[in-house]
Amino acid sequence: MSPSSKPGPVERAGVPRSFDAHARTYDKLVAANPGYHEHLRMTVRRMGLPNRGAGLRLLDLGCGTGASTAALLDGAPEAQITGVDASAEMLAQARRKTWPTTVRFVHGNVENLAMNGIVGPYDGILAAYLVRNLVHRDAALRQFHRLLRPGAPIAVHEYSVRDSLRSRAVWTAICWGVIIPMGKIRTGSAGLYRYLWRSVLQFDGVGALTERLAAAGFDDVRVQTVPGWQQHIVHTFLGRRPATDEPARIALRSVDAPDVDPDAMTPPEGVDMTEEPTGT
Repeated sequence: MSPSSKPGPVERAGVPRSFDAHARTYDKLVAANPGYHEHLRMTVRRMGLPNRGAGLRLLDLGCGTGASTAALLDGAPEAQITGVDASAEMLAQARRKTWPTTVRFVHGNVENLAMNGIVGPYDGILAAYLVRNLVHRDAALRQFHRLLRPGAPIAVHEYSVRDSLRSRAVWTAICWGVIIPMGKIRTGSAGLYRYLWRSVLQFDGVGALTERLAAAGFDDVRVQTVPGWQQHIVHTFLGRRPATDEPARIALRSVDAPDVDPDAMTPPEGVDMTEEPTGT
């Protein structure tokens, strides 16, 4: 291959095509990541979905091969769940798995969901490893807000290392020591995994993403991290569409605060905003 024909770096607009190329090996790669599936289930528990999801309509945005869908199903087995992804090949892998009739998958651009018949109201949204890859993040978050029923939760399960030198160092070491070499061995190309490393470093810090959610109209916005090597690297960002039209409020809790419970969920009634939040 000549230098002129060598593929360039993966960029956000080309991420769905890159996932198409890696879809068949994706599940094996994430299975090698300790805690990957449990962390998704933890984020779903933090949403505080009641009654095993009975009577609820839930939306899994950026569902990929269905790992996040399985986490939603585990936490809300009686809910109606719709998974949406822009990668046709990732969805093909998801559809090959066994699902109850309450789960369906839709191929479409999550930044323009109405074009694919995705209309609200929904009783909860999970967006795992998605927001970082969107071209128009703020517009997409406002769209997600409109799709929710008043009072319903959103959980953004995402990498965020920009605020922590230690987290950036650990992330870089793991990417270049494990993720990128393994991706190249298993798929023959490391482009998507180099994009993963770079995109996480460039993405919002915890404070910036929390403020982005509040600016999109979400209330009761707070953040928790996960245990294991991904502590302070992977986070659950929780918010709700307000039950009223009052301005959104932020309860940003420091991920280093000792009173943050990594297994806690957002109570259905929200949190008491009259108390001084912990951290800055």
